[in-house]
Amino acid sequence: MPADAHHPRAIQGRRDRPDVAVFTLGGTIAMTRADDGGIAPGLSGSALLASVPGLDTVATITVTSPLQRPGASLDIPALLALAASIQAALAAGAAGVVVVQGTDTIEETAFILDCILSTPSPVVVTGAMRGPEAAGADGPANLLAASIVAASGARDTGVLVVLGDTVHAARFVHKAHTGLPDAFSSFPYGPVGHVFESRFHRALYMRPQVTLDIGSDARISPVALVQVGMGDDGRMLNHLEAMGYEGVILAAMGAGHVPAALTEPLEVLARTMPVILSSRVAGGPVFERTYGFSGSEIDLLGRGLMHGGALGPLKARLLLQLAIAAGLQHDQLRQMFSAHEQRP
Repeated sequence: MPADAHHPRAIQGRRDRPDVAVFTLGGTIAMTRADDGGIAPGLSGSALLASVPGLDTVATITVTSPLQRPGASLDIPALLALAASIQAALAAGAAGVVVVQGTDTIEETAFILDCILSTPSPVVVTGAMRGPEAAGADGPANLLAASIVAASGARDTGVLVVLGDTVHAARFVHKAHTGLPDAFSSFPYGPVGHVFESRFHRALYMRPQVTLDIGSDARISPVALVQVGMGDDGRMLNHLEAMGYEGVILAAMGAGHVPAALTEPLEVLARTMPVILSSRVAGGPVFERTYGFSGSEIDLLGRGLMHGGALGPLKARLLLQLAIAAGLQHDQLRQMFSAHEQRP
């Protein structure tokens, strides 16, 4: 366990610089090579930040390493606990916060924090596509850029993701490539801004996000994510309730379409739990009133499915889990998804 796992440790900076709280959770950025040749999380937060040249000119850093996991092993309960720690750090005077983790789930972590944190101060999530022992490791540059944004004094940014000197909004960002250093995209809206010459240059101002009040010990309901493919007969849908799921995100085709064989099972399912109509397509919203065939968006919404907007299935699933944990039901869920429609 890292030495700074439970006790924040000030490791960098002059006192005339803003205070920035850094929380490290593991991920590629902290992975070193093991005996089997693969890389796995191993570096503490203090070891990570000690490798960043120029960080002491940006901020006075306090680092805590509550977790040491790959991004794929993070979960909502861990992030609810992290959110409480972030609020405490900001209340204690931090100008901003940086969360460091694996890139597999950066878009999900950022979105969860954006849904539950209510603060005008910048909260920035970052990581790396290359481990610290790789040629051209991007971790130090990403940590520096994230710290610059966190210390910038920017207000009402919402939660941000910073990699490759590009600053993304949590509600838009997604991982668009498995391996390239510039793996993250905010299509179709573009980034919030960029970092260059040691400054955060902001280009996009976001409308305020609706946040949910959820305690760190809240029960998180299981929500199924079902992607539809050609020829799908819907047999999985008939078993979801018996398996204990309390909601469903349907990653439908195109603008919100499924094979006709799925319409009746979906209608039955929507009588017992919220079923959110999303799309497997990377960009664009689910339609509401264009197509009228059996299995179209008009048909499915008429059968009781809820409109998922343009969040995409991953973020829609998280929003449904958080909304259920906050006690929202029926029309309140519809209103919450409408409030989280993807637009600046």
